[in-house]
Order: sequence, then C-alpha cells, then structure tokens
Amino acid sequence: MLCSNKAATLSSTHHIKPQCSFSFSHITIILLCLSGSSSLPPSMLSRLSNLALPCLPASLPSDVLLLSAAVVLCVHLCVCLRAYCSQYLSPLSVYPDVSLHRQQSLPHRPTIPMVARIADQNTSGTPAMTEREASRLDKFRQVLAGPNTDLEELRKLSWSGIPRQVRPITWKLLSGYLPANTERRESTLQRKRQEYFGFIEQYYDSRNDEHHQDTYRQIHIDIPRTNPLIPLFQQASVQEIFERILFIWAIRHPASGYVQGINDLVTPFFVVYVFEYIKEEVENFDVSSLQEETLRNIEADSFWCMSKLLDGIQDNYTFAQPGIQRKVKALEELVSRIDETVHVHMQQYEVEYLQFAFRWMNNLLMRELPLRCTIRLWDTYQAEPEGFSHFHLYVCAAFLVRWRKEILDERDFQGLMILLQNLPTMHWGNEEVSVLLAEAYRLKFAFADAPNHYKR
Repeated sequence: MLCSNKAATLSSTHHIKPQCSFSFSHITIILLCLSGSSSLPPSMLSRLSNLALPCLPASLPSDVLLLSAAVVLCVHLCVCLRAYCSQYLSPLSVYPDVSLHRQQSLPHRPTIPMVARIADQNTSGTPAMTEREASRLDKFRQVLAGPNTDLEELRKLSWSGIPRQVRPITWKLLSGYLPANTERRESTLQRKRQEYFGFIEQYYDSRNDEHHQDTYRQIHIDIPRTNPLIPLFQQASVQEIFERILFIWAIRHPASGYVQGINDLVTPFFVVYVFEYIKEEVENFDVSSLQEETLRNIEADSFWCMSKLLDGIQDNYTFAQPGIQRKVKALEELVSRIDETVHVHMQQYEVEYLQFAFRWMNNLLMRELPLRCTIRLWDTYQAEPEGFSHFHLYVCAAFLVRWRKEILDERDFQGLMILLQNLPTMHWGNEEVSVLLAEAYRLKFAFADAPNHYKR
C-alpha cells in the first residue's frame, strides 16, 4: 500500500501543521497528473514523487506512481491551506476546528472577546463585579491612596490579579515607571513623556537612513502581524504608534537592536493604558476618537514600561539570544525532574525543546495564550520578583505539563509538534491562568532555591 501510516498522518484532520512548505515541484506533480502525462523519464518521476512520499516503491508503474504522489500532495495542500486559515483567520470560526477531537472533550464555553472585559471576570460568565472583587478593588484603592504607596503590599495584592479600574496605575508603579510618592508622579509623567517625544524628534526621521533602514523595514513588516485577529491593532494610527515605539527602542539599545518578538511585548501595555481612558470593550475601539494628547500619553507610557520590562530580559535579544538558550535548557532540565514520563516521551520522538519553547521564551507565551490571559499573567509577573526573567521559566514548565495527557497521546514527531504549536487555549480565562500560576509558584518554591534538584 501507499505507505498508509504517512498518508494517514498527512490526511488526518487534526494534524494541521502551522507552517507547511508546498513547493513548485509539488504543484508540478499535481499538474502532470491532471494533464495525464506519464512520459517523463523514470528517474524524474521517482524524484518528483519522492517529494511527496519518500517510501513509495520505485517499481510501481509510472502512472500509478505519479497519481499516488498527486493524491497525497492534494491532501497536503488542503492541510496547508487549512493551517493557514487556522493561524490567520478568525479564531471564533476557524480555530475551534483545529484539533477537533481534542476540543470536543472541552466543556461548552460562551463566546468571549480576546481582550476586553473578560480579563476581569471568570470565563463562566459571572458578573464583572462580584462582592469579593469589589472588596479587592477597595483594598487596592486604599493602598494607592496614601502619600507613599507601599509597593510590597501592592505586590501582594497584585499577585492574584489586578482589577481593571486600577491596573494602569498599578502597572506603572510595579514596573518602576512611576515613583511611590504621590506628589512626584505627575511631574515624573510629564518629564518622561516629554523625553520620549524628544527621542522621536531626534531619531525618528533617521529611520530611512542607510544604517537604520533594515531595522525600520523589519519593524514595518512585523507590525501588521502583531495580533492580526484583533481589529484594534490593524488601525493605521495604532500601527504607526507601534512603529515609533519599537524603532526608538531599537535605536537606544544597539546591543540588541530590534528582534522579532519584541513587537508582541508592546501590546499588553498599550491595551491596559487605553483602558485608562475608555469604559467600553477595546477590541474594536477606534482610537481616533481619543484626543491627540491622550494618544500621545498612551504611546509614551507604553514605551517606557516596555523598556523597563526589556531591561530585565535584554539578553534574550542580544546576538545569538543567549538568555533564551539558557532558559530553554533550564526548562528541559526542570521538566525532566518534575515529569520524566513527558520528557522521555518527547525524547523518544526526537522533539527538541528549542523547537517549541524558543517561542515561549521569546514571546513570553503571548503566541500561546489569548491576550486577555497575557494581561492577567502579567499582573503576577509585575508582582513577582524577577517575574519576566525568572518566574516565567516555572510558568512554562507548568504550562507544558498541563498538557501531559495530550502530549502522551501523540505518537509521532509531527503530531507532537503540531500540538505544541497549537495548544487549545482559546477558551482560557482567569480560572485557567490562576491554576497555571499556582502550579508555577509550587514549582518555584520547590526548585528555585535548590537548582541542583533539577539537575541529573
């Protein structure tokens, strides 16, 4: 038979690879088959058909050989097209069909927005402000109301999530952008915002200079890819803001410059600081309705807070990205200790941690989670000492082990990679993120002060 295992793998509806390669040679096979051509030399037929099914016996008649390869490649083309749709089209209509057999086992969830109010409520559809949440909001306001904010107390409160109403000021304080002293905050904001727009005047016109144009070109390419499913980020004015933020950051940090992935890190700050000025949901909000000064404030605040974050993980983005290399290696060692069965299973099918966890470290799991979940996750990262640089490792370990059953159910390299690159988190909300963070904290408590415990 025509290598039935491999054909089944290619045609399986749940094995949708996010990045499929489909070359001119592949198309040639299909066209030759449709034209009824079988006059090519046997060596050419064998070489072309092997592009599709390397295990086809060369002894097959040429017309059968060509037809078999064409059929499999047609299936492969459908898989590639569906993968493209699952990655770039609406998640509400396409994504649930990816990994359908896995998704069917999930409980029914209401359709929820990717960003907005769901960030401050449970996915079960409970009211946006329960009695407990109102009590927590009061505690935040009491801490923030003093002449000198107790940052340690603010961190303790923030670890379990920050109410939307006070998230902007809390993030600015915990990131170190604003001082704890209330009287100094307004002058600090004015000074930092003026300083940022001074950088714009000084550097932004140089974006088309020969020594900067490659950086600007890459930023310009990446911006439309940033959260392409959320209309907010497809607005021209928002993309221009992101271009300025990323270009100025790159110019001021020549050791790393701009690296793909940094563009994602602007989005949580931007969304949170837009929330400071609006009450409606943000996904479809038209930022042109805001005053120009308000937009400038949001832009400057997003720049400085992103810069504070990157100051702690800049070795993730310097040459050869050594920070990421170390963290991926540490993740592998940690998982080998906390769940040896999962670790051995991935080794058995030759899955390297770098193949999937590089993105987890480079983008801080932003490609694996809805943005509403990232915002909730960053509440804790801001509250946790070295949250982005250190605690994130334990979150990644907990995240991987969370999918233990699904990982062990996969029995080949392709299936494992497709699973790990398309984990079904679209329905996630506060409940799931809280469980993930609790497990990460447990792992940190067990291993952080005893690193030899996860070394063999």
